[in-house]
Parts: sequence; C-alpha cells; structure tokens
Amino acid sequence: MSDKKIKNIFVQGKIEPAFIADSIAKHSSKTGIGGHSIFMGQVRKDEIAGKLVAAIEYTTYEPLALEKMHEIREAVFAKYPLSCMHVYHSLGTINAGEICLFVFTSSAHRKPAIDACSEVVERLKAELPVWGKEIFEDSTHQWKENM
Repeated sequence: MSDKKIKNIFVQGKIEPAFIADSIAKHSSKTGIGGHSIFMGQVRKDEIAGKLVAAIEYTTYEPLALEKMHEIREAVFAKYPLSCMHVYHSLGTINAGEICLFVFTSSAHRKPAIDACSEVVERLKAELPVWGKEIFEDSTHQWKENM
C-alpha cells in the first residue's frame, strides 16, 4: 500500500446538494481536466412485503472500511489516468429521497472518468463493509441486501 494518507469518506447524515455543487465548482480552476463523471446514490422508497421504506440507517466499522476504501482508491488510480477522485458515504439515518453516496471522478478525457466512476461504485457495493438497515414507515426494520 502507498504512503498516501487514508481519506475519511464518511459524513454523518445526508449529503447536501450544496456540498455536491461546491465540490463541482471547485474544479473549474483545474483546466487540465476535460471530463468528470458523477454518481449519486439516493435512498429509494421501496415497497417490501407491503411496507414502504422511510429511511436507511447506515453503519460501518470505520477503520476497516477506510482501509478498504484506500485499497480501492489506489487500485483505481493505478488503472485509470485520473486527475482526482472524491467519494463520500453517509452514516446514520438517511430518509427516502436523500443522497447517501457521492462519487466524483475527473480526468483529462471523459472515458477514464466514466469508467473509473463506474468501477468505484461497483466495488464499493461489493467490497466496502457498510451495512444498511431499512426502516419502514411503520417503524419496523430489516437489514438491507446490497444489489
């Protein structure tokens, strides 16, 4: 593993639209970038067994999750010619309709940014130890399956 510092990707609560807009705006001065790719994960109001999901409560063991995210970050940077990558994942209770994941990749050209963003999202879903408990409108709950 490299000597690069492990970045904290976790935020308490939802990811605010203003934070996303500010993150995008900060890149206007980086004139070597020609393409960005953005993924935003939003909590769905799924119907499961006749009950509606009101929110998801996300939890993790941060030291393990951050180490895994660092491994993913390093592998993706080694594979694609990226200028930068930003990943933010919510912890705590996130209501249906709110943003819980924000992945933002940038490169000189669009294809590496798009491909890297897609790979990061897929790897997060498959490898990052973050668990979600679906909270239904009737206050019952169940652990969410990653799909």
